[in-house]
Formats: sequence, structure tokens, C-alpha cells
Amino acid sequence: MKEQSKIPTSKVQRAAKFVKTGAKVGGNYVKHYAKKAVNPSLSKDELHADNARDIYNSLSELKGSALKVAQMMSMDKNLLPAAYQDKFSMAQYSAPPLSYPLVVKTFQQYFKESPTEIFDSFTKSAVNAASIGQVHQAKKDGKTYAVKIQYPGVANSVKSDLKLVRPFAVRLMNLNERDLDHYMEEVETKLLEETDYQLEVERSMEISEACAHIENLKFPKYYPQYSSDRVITMDWMDGKVLKEFIKSNPDQETRNKVGQAMWDFYDFQIHNLKQVHADPHPGNFIIDNDGNLGVIDFGCVKVIPDQFYEPYFSLIRKDMLSADNELEQRFKELSFIYDDDTEEDKIYFSGVVRELMGLLGRPFHQDVFDFGDDGYFRQIFEMGEVISESKKFRSSEKARGARDGLYINRTYFGLYNILNELKAVVRTTKPEWAERVVA
Repeated sequence: MKEQSKIPTSKVQRAAKFVKTGAKVGGNYVKHYAKKAVNPSLSKDELHADNARDIYNSLSELKGSALKVAQMMSMDKNLLPAAYQDKFSMAQYSAPPLSYPLVVKTFQQYFKESPTEIFDSFTKSAVNAASIGQVHQAKKDGKTYAVKIQYPGVANSVKSDLKLVRPFAVRLMNLNERDLDHYMEEVETKLLEETDYQLEVERSMEISEACAHIENLKFPKYYPQYSSDRVITMDWMDGKVLKEFIKSNPDQETRNKVGQAMWDFYDFQIHNLKQVHADPHPGNFIIDNDGNLGVIDFGCVKVIPDQFYEPYFSLIRKDMLSADNELEQRFKELSFIYDDDTEEDKIYFSGVVRELMGLLGRPFHQDVFDFGDDGYFRQIFEMGEVISESKKFRSSEKARGARDGLYINRTYFGLYNILNELKAVVRTTKPEWAERVVA
């Protein structure tokens, strides 16, 4: 893959790139409608493919928050046409990497030494490149390390990038502007945290230590002495990313083993630690030859406030979905409905959320759940389409759903999607935490 020798870092440079991309997308629409005038039955497939290519190529050059948003969108199969999902998902594994001189410059800035002065060997080419940073392999005293280097300018451009990417997000995802305003602060906060590599090292060490008892789960050791604001050094973990693991055609027992480790990892974080690795995209996990699951990135961690945890997870209980009076109170606490809503709006939004939470909670309503059940996922995707196409949601004068739910919902849907790709059968009931949730 071609390397980049520079990244646009100033607001003016990055804005100019967005303007240029917007012009390309506009041109694609003009071309599409010109063809459609000749052929009224023409689908939007070519338009989507052209737009996905042009937008991704632009975002991959900018990297940072803009590319991260594309990666986030690619994880939800309800949000985007397939062409966008396919292209944007590349941000999980294979964004264009930075050239080696820029890597050396970062090391000299933070360590006053080059990578080869610190390590015995250091790969000049990145072994993996994503939205916020890229990974190189290094060796020292017979030990192998993974060294993650953040792209220049990423931390300083979060706020301005989100403003620039906003029109694309609104158009591609058909979002209500009020919802976008409501959640943007949460997205900005999390993206700024992802650029704080010192915070990531602290959280990585804290959560991996707390979860060390979970069966078939592995974490790298982190090395603060070789880490900084923009560099993280950890143990190198051998294994396959999810896509490679599935291509290797593992048996059902191994799929279940990996899936159970992933489920237990998330379950323990959410209900015991009250903070969770909130970026469950496939590129953040490594599966070794023995079927152990390795977790290699803690950049995005959501701390779950008690005032959100109690009402949200009470909705997971099967009996709650038929407890009308109590359910209405929970919906108000979670900002799905409001006291001054019309009766019609209360009935509509309560009905949609009740159905959605019933779907989300279904794995918890039985001892073992088959995440390979594509029929279940079709129901989820169809529900997502109902919400995204709903005039009620799009025209609502109030945002529907608490800010804290954004990354929790993202975590669960990301987890469910990975377990579906694994076709894993998982033990899901956890009565010890379920009984703790206030009834």
C-alpha cells in the first residue's frame, strides 16, 4: 500500500480537502441524475460506489476523527448502503500508512531518540494502519513489541473535523439534526480521549488486570517507559484478526470458545467495572492458535454512570417490557419520552423503544443464545430501518435517548455483530448482576 509522506494538519488544509471531496460527491450526483434521465430504472448502486470511493479516499488521507467516524458508521449495517460499509470498513485494518520519516520525527519529539536508537530493530513499514494511528513491530533484548504511533495533528483537529464531517454524516445516515447535536459532545469527548495515549495506557493496564481472571482471554503487557502522549508500546501478540480467523474455517467448538471469552469480557466490564471497551470493531481483537482471544486496544472506554445504568439495564429484564407504568418512568429517565410529549408521541416512541429493547435483550432471556441465527439479526436490521426512515424520529423536536446510551448501544451492536460473524453459541445469563439491577 502506498505510504503518505504528509498529512494535512491545519484547519484550512483539512477544510479545503473536505470542500474538494464535497465537489466530487456533487459531481457524482450530477452524473447519476444525467444517466437516470436516459434510463429511469437506473439504481443508485454506481452512485453509492463512486461516493464511497471518493469520501473514503479523502478521509483516509486526512485520518484522525474524520476517518474514525467512517469506521464507526461501517460497523452498523443499518446506517449505510453496502458500498459505504465495504469501503469504510477498511479503516479498521488497512488505512494508508505514514512514511517512516514521519514516524522518526514523532519519536524524536517525545523520546529525543529515533526508534532504532531505542529498539534493536524496528520495521520501517507499518504492519497495521487504522484511523488514529499505525502499528510497527520492534525488538529489544530478544523481546517483540507492538509500537503504536499516533498520526500528526490528530489530537488538535478533533473538534474542527467533526464540524466538517457533519454534512456527510447527516446526508449518508439520514439523521435528525437535533439528534446529531445531542450526541456530538459525547462523540467529541470520546475521540479526544482516544488521542490521549497516556490515558489509554492507564486504562489498558487497569482493565486488563481486572479482567485477567476471565477464561481464554489474553492481554498484552504495556510499557510506560517506551510510551508517551503519542506513542504506546506493548507486547506483540501473535494471531489472526477476526476476518482471517473466520477465513481459516475454525470448528464450532473454537468459534464458541472465542465468542464466550468475548461475551464474558464485555459482561464483566459493564456490570462489575461499570466501564467498558466501547470500540468492539474486529481490528481490536487477535485470536491465537489455541483459540484464545487477545484484546489489543483500549483507546475508547465508556464509563457508565449509575443514573444511566439502573434504568437502562432494567429494560433488559423480560418482565419489564410488560410493566407499563414502570416502563414509562424508565423511558422518561432515559429521555426516550418526555413529560410534555403528546399522548400520540408517547405511545409511538414507547412502542418503538419497547420493541428495540426486546430485541436487544433477547440473548439475556435464555441460558444459551445462538448468535449465528441470521433471522434474529434480520429483525434487528429491519428495526433499524424502521427507525432511520421514521418521519416521527426525523422530525422530532427533541433528541430521543440519553447521551450515555450512544456508546453503550454501539458496544452491544458491535459485540452482537462480531458474535454473529463468528456464528458463536454463547452462555449469556448472568443472574448475579441481573438481580442487582433495581426492579
